[in-house]
Amino acid sequence: MSITPERKAELISEFALKEGDTGSPEVQIAILTERITNLTNHFKTNKHDNHSRRGLLKMVSQRRKLLDYARAKDEERYQSLLKRLNIRK
Repeated sequence: MSITPERKAELISEFALKEGDTGSPEVQIAILTERITNLTNHFKTNKHDNHSRRGLLKMVSQRRKLLDYARAKDEERYQSLLKRLNIRK
């Protein structure tokens, strides 16, 4: 369900704005998107796992807030991020 440290480092290097950047909205959204995807696949086989479903809903909400922030700061970066992560809006 969680992502491996290697995959997380890969996401950070791919979406970082500068060297050592782990806090930018792009990086945080990419990591949350990966975790959401993993949990969504988990629920295909474990339909009654309601405790994890609550965590999924919290992650989706947090990603939504970060996406709203990114959109308010720079619309162009927001649109490119949606395309790179294949997120519907």
